[in-house]
Amino acid sequence: MTDTEACIAINMIPRMGPVRLRKLLEVFGTPQRILNARASELRVVDGIGQDTAETISQWEKHVDLAGELQRIEQFGARVITQDSPEYPPMLRQIHSAPIVLYVWGELLESDQHAVGVVGSRHASHYGLESAKKLSYQLAYAGLTVVSGLARGIDTAAHQGALAAKGRTIAVLGSGLNKLYPAENKPLAEKIAQSGAVVTEFSMDVKADVQTFPMRNRIVAGWGSGVLVVEAGLNSGALITASQAIEQGRSVYAVPGQIDRPTAAGSNRLIQQGAKLVMSAGDILDDMQVLFPETPKPQPSNTRADSLQGDEKLVYGAIDEVETPIDAIITKTSLPSGKVSSTLLALEMKRLVKQLPGQHFVKLI
Repeated sequence: MTDTEACIAINMIPRMGPVRLRKLLEVFGTPQRILNARASELRVVDGIGQDTAETISQWEKHVDLAGELQRIEQFGARVITQDSPEYPPMLRQIHSAPIVLYVWGELLESDQHAVGVVGSRHASHYGLESAKKLSYQLAYAGLTVVSGLARGIDTAAHQGALAAKGRTIAVLGSGLNKLYPAENKPLAEKIAQSGAVVTEFSMDVKADVQTFPMRNRIVAGWGSGVLVVEAGLNSGALITASQAIEQGRSVYAVPGQIDRPTAAGSNRLIQQGAKLVMSAGDILDDMQVLFPETPKPQPSNTRADSLQGDEKLVYGAIDEVETPIDAIITKTSLPSGKVSSTLLALEMKRLVKQLPGQHFVKLI
């Protein structure tokens, strides 16, 4: 049994967790020795009671390690531990760093330069567009956007980063075989192609009220800060912000309408000292990263006369005068979500501009 396989088994043992594992490693040294220890040896470790000691010593009754390894292989994922070079260095520093991370996709060294983006699942159009644009700009500037693949702001954040052809990482509150929400599986597949989908939960674990806060601490601890876009007073995004503060990370917030319940939490964060964000430059300046005010040099195929695919189709559907988004959707016959993300990409290329009321005009 390898160290990684032993960590997978330990991670699947009921009532085990990162803090208990750390205490056990201080005594036994390696994961394999923990699994081979007798209950009487385990009981002497601080925080390991009789029931937990018995469960660990009889772990093969509770854990189907061979089956789990087969499920991981069949899915096309892999598992890393805190000793792996790929393990996010800032995440390794938090108090309860995950024992393992299941990875679908690829992690890069540059992913340590990251910002978490979180917010309401029931976001307004303003919130969704803000999340898309800010995530686009952050990814375009070279930061990795980390979010939770949930409905609403999380989804918009991933979409914005993908539109910028940048890096984004989705952190699940479930196992890879039980991806939640199910309608975001196509989005997860896109993320895995150019970034990564990660989770600390074994393959068949379903999402529940306990797994989401655990996921949130990973989003909070992965990078240098967390951006909250439109969150209510009872939003899980505020839990993530609180965890970020506890972990010594920066917290940023987008201001919202004062009469909108879904913005009450993010506005309150600003009152309490979170940095108010009106553009990605506010975050990048705080991180001492120069945000390009003008686009990076682009290849010739980004000129209006050289657009391809959906971008060419959407650009061609915009009249010489301002054009409502509904008219663009009708002309292109594309799904509204695809039109919105394509318009965002065109806007960031300085080819179109959005006017009030979701009207668009050509700049070139």
